[in-house]
Amino acid sequence: MRSAIAASRGFAADLVSVFKPRIALFITASALGGTAASPGPWPEPGRLALLALAVFFASAAAGAFNQLWERELDARMRRTARRPFACGRFRAGPLWYGSILAILIASTGLAAGAANPWAAFYTLAGALVYALLYTVWLKPRSRLNIVVGGLAGSFAVLAGAAAVDPALAPEPLLLALVLFLWTPPHFWALAMATKEDYAGCGVPMLPVLVGDAVCARIVFAHALVLSLLALLPAFFSMGPIYLAAALAGGLGFVSKARLLVRAPTRRNAIGVFSASLVQLALLLAGTVADRLLWTPDR
Repeated sequence: MRSAIAASRGFAADLVSVFKPRIALFITASALGGTAASPGPWPEPGRLALLALAVFFASAAAGAFNQLWERELDARMRRTARRPFACGRFRAGPLWYGSILAILIASTGLAAGAANPWAAFYTLAGALVYALLYTVWLKPRSRLNIVVGGLAGSFAVLAGAAAVDPALAPEPLLLALVLFLWTPPHFWALAMATKEDYAGCGVPMLPVLVGDAVCARIVFAHALVLSLLALLPAFFSMGPIYLAAALAGGLGFVSKARLLVRAPTRRNAIGVFSASLVQLALLLAGTVADRLLWTPDR
């Protein structure tokens, strides 16, 4: 009996992990940030909740496809070798591909019904960028893989913004640009910490191609530019809560990236990776808090 319960729990944990829920949550938070950044009346709470679910499940479908498609690559990397498809606990097959496609179609339809066709388009585009453009095409072939992959988060911002106004105001467009610039240094820092895995598998991640020292300088440049750009919405209609969050997150990210330039070690690379997550969390939380607490009538 205990073994059966343990097996059920293990299966459930594996099933959840396939859909990369942490990434899906950040993508969903990005969509809500896009909604909060957009001038104009918010959607009704019920419709906003349905849009958030649509973005979450579209991202989850893309994450599951990523693990399904990369199962052989994952099996060769220490960081990912225990993923369910990589180690054989789950078997790839038509049922998985069909289920992922069904989730993506349902999510797109839900976004259209909860908001409008533009929100649905951006929801679908973000998932397809991650699943097809990044996972299938660019990751094994180009050093620009994660640069273009950053569009997935940008499209999530636009999906949330389109629910308020499909015309898209400057504030959510700037936030989408920040998300686009945020993804590469976030992932390059992780790639620096796991460079041996990518080098051994022949994946052209930037630190493998240019070395740690050059990569660290590129990460610092990205962190500096995106942190400065993140301040610009405060010159439009965003208030001091957003500005404080953007300043705090940017200073933390840039300072960690500067340490990485001085000493491009694995420890400092992990520090940059963690600081990037904090910056994104502060930006998105600051965007929502600013709208709710400082500029509710914007």
